[in-house]
Amino acid sequence: MLVDLLLKSIAKHVVLTEEEQAFLCSKVSQKTYKAKALLLEENEICHHSFFVIEGILQSYNIDEQGVKHTLSLATTGWWIADMYSFLSGKPGQLYIEAIENTTVLCLHKDDQQLLFDRIPKIDRYFRILIENSLIANQQRIIDNLSLTAEERYERFCAKHPTIKDKVPQIHIASYLGVTPEFFSRMKRKLLTK
Repeated sequence: MLVDLLLKSIAKHVVLTEEEQAFLCSKVSQKTYKAKALLLEENEICHHSFFVIEGILQSYNIDEQGVKHTLSLATTGWWIADMYSFLSGKPGQLYIEAIENTTVLCLHKDDQQLLFDRIPKIDRYFRILIENSLIANQQRIIDNLSLTAEERYERFCAKHPTIKDKVPQIHIASYLGVTPEFFSRMKRKLLTK
């Protein structure tokens, strides 16, 4: 059952009763997206958060020069959304795209709030995820300010060993904040060490 992965993720942080699990499962819906499909576009309101069952999603924005900047990557067992839009109810700045064929569980914002009200442990679960995300984002900002691109890539590989081989290099380069050409040269240099 596809929700088993979600329930395992939740169980790492809080313990739900069978009744609470059943209620949670009634509030998520499964969707499958083909590679390159957009789940969300810039200027849309993000009404859902997405839990990846299989595949890889990326969130990104596109600057005025048409350059794509990858904000996050999400693979099996990870959540993704345009959090600004999701929380504020305002149009967002991000695209969310399937890098490969991807199956997700969708949780509507209204259903998430209902879960928070009925099952406070779900509120705690999401609070823990958000806290972990804030820590990771803070570290990423510090890394971007203080580490070389090579060091950032090495740290990315250490933190995300399963992603580095599945995601096209162009997306990793964008995530690291370097051009694809620079990234290719950097990887060649690392291979010769």
